[in-house]
Amino acid sequence: MQDAKEEVRARLNIEDVVGEYVQLKRAGRNFKGLSPFSGEKTPSFIVSPDKHIWHDFSSNKGGDIFSFVMEIEGMDFRQALEHLAQKAGVDLSVYESKGSQDLARRKKRLQQANEWATQYFQHSLLKNEHAIDYVFKQRGLSKKIIQDFKIGYAPTSGTALVQFLKKKGFTEYELTDAGLTNRFGGDLFRGRMTVPLMDGAGQVIGFTARIIGGDDPDAPKYLNTPQTLLYDKSRHVFGLSLAKEAIRTKDYAVIVEGNLDVVSSHQAGVAEVVATAGTAMTEFHLKALKRLTGHVRLAFDADKAGIAATERAIPIASSVGIELTIVSLPEGAKDPDELIQQNVALWQKAIDSSEPAVDWILTHYSQREDIATASGKRRFTTAALDVIRHLQDPIEQEHYEKKIASMIGSSMEAVKAKLATVTVETPEPPRRSVTSSHTKVKKDNTAFQDDLLSVSLIDAPSQELFATVDSAAFATEERQAVVKYLAANAGAVIKLTPKDLQNYDTYVKILLLKAETRYAEWSDQDRYFESARLLRQVVNEHKKQKQGQLTNQLRDAEATGDDAKATELRMQLNTLIKEITRGQR
Repeated sequence: MQDAKEEVRARLNIEDVVGEYVQLKRAGRNFKGLSPFSGEKTPSFIVSPDKHIWHDFSSNKGGDIFSFVMEIEGMDFRQALEHLAQKAGVDLSVYESKGSQDLARRKKRLQQANEWATQYFQHSLLKNEHAIDYVFKQRGLSKKIIQDFKIGYAPTSGTALVQFLKKKGFTEYELTDAGLTNRFGGDLFRGRMTVPLMDGAGQVIGFTARIIGGDDPDAPKYLNTPQTLLYDKSRHVFGLSLAKEAIRTKDYAVIVEGNLDVVSSHQAGVAEVVATAGTAMTEFHLKALKRLTGHVRLAFDADKAGIAATERAIPIASSVGIELTIVSLPEGAKDPDELIQQNVALWQKAIDSSEPAVDWILTHYSQREDIATASGKRRFTTAALDVIRHLQDPIEQEHYEKKIASMIGSSMEAVKAKLATVTVETPEPPRRSVTSSHTKVKKDNTAFQDDLLSVSLIDAPSQELFATVDSAAFATEERQAVVKYLAANAGAVIKLTPKDLQNYDTYVKILLLKAETRYAEWSDQDRYFESARLLRQVVNEHKKQKQGQLTNQLRDAEATGDDAKATELRMQLNTLIKEITRGQR
């Protein structure tokens, strides 16, 4: 799809696309505006039409037209390409194989069928007094929220939607493929309030439908579109297209269990709320949210299923790199919707009071066991330490070791001894073992490395400083590539991406944009001094990382009684600490 990507890029001006989200003003050859990713008051967001890139100095994010849409819309690359191709008038099927073209056409037809069904359901709602009474009076939904979520009504007639869509040119096979018909070929949804399931771009890919009245006591309260080419419940995040701006602004997302919990929350003004398919949260759900934020607050129902789902979520969040906290509803509230009906301020307070996942788990474990007894302490510590043993940060691990010891009235030595020997046990049914814990997402503290490389690209004397630098001191592959290039080709100001760095073209362009914006007016002497200062910082930070690694190795050697190795490691540590101290003078 590289040709398609370049065709889209050629047809769109980056300043026009970015300008749909950010108010830009001309600043010389570039454009400048307020960052859409932070709450800055002084513009530091730069768009370069010449280089066809953007860079946000406040968050150190940057890239091309595709990366911007991925960041701002929370899309993956394919979704961003399709979004921009539609804007540019590029037919992506031309660039695909015959099989891919057929699949793309099939998906497009299903999407069109769902969009027509949405309009039909919306029109049906306006014509049915019973449905209007339920939606507006009983559910208390506003006109705006009904429009935003495209809520409608599926009439009780057995084939009304099917007949409507056939008149629009859709075949029975297509309607079945879209998940709109039942096993008899009639309407799947009847006598129900319909809520469209929309993807991240706001396109309808299916429906969830809540029964209104009806005489069949066995009919399910909620009915959802089955799995189709468009809808996969293991990947779909309900409400994401409407919540992503709030999620980006608040820098956290709240996941609830029910779709109507989301609708109620948005109506109450708490818009950073989304839902998964019941309690079946997956890695794909969290990865979709990770594009917008690294912080998720989980608010499943306070029943057995909700608690079990929360336990399952912790290791998933850890593997994805999400900082997970748990929202506990106050006594008497079964779910967020019920709490919102009582008092929306209580819902916001519960969100604001979310508790770190590990703390929540420890509290939950302590409540289910009698930790006043020896057997209760044994079961509690086995489950708790199974969480703690997966924590990566030794300081965080020690914090929870102390907490566990305090909770059971035991010594740190006893807790550490059990942690060193504990094996993963399966708790007695119906208890569930948690195999991982949440890991705190660390912010990028290496942005100064980009500053160093950007100033060095336009300052030839500074490039001589890289002759003896270990490229491994730099955090990413693209940075290491630039360092190696500068070390091998010092002495020339760089204005365009060199041939040897073409694989990192976008990154080099970002560095050049940063250099042009920040360092172009500096004197040669100031640029050189700045390069030397930043390089010392890089080297020292790398040594501090190595110090941490040696410290961990020393701890392991001491624990295993390897005195010779421990002595050698202490000598290395002492030498390294002296070097770090000298470098900070």
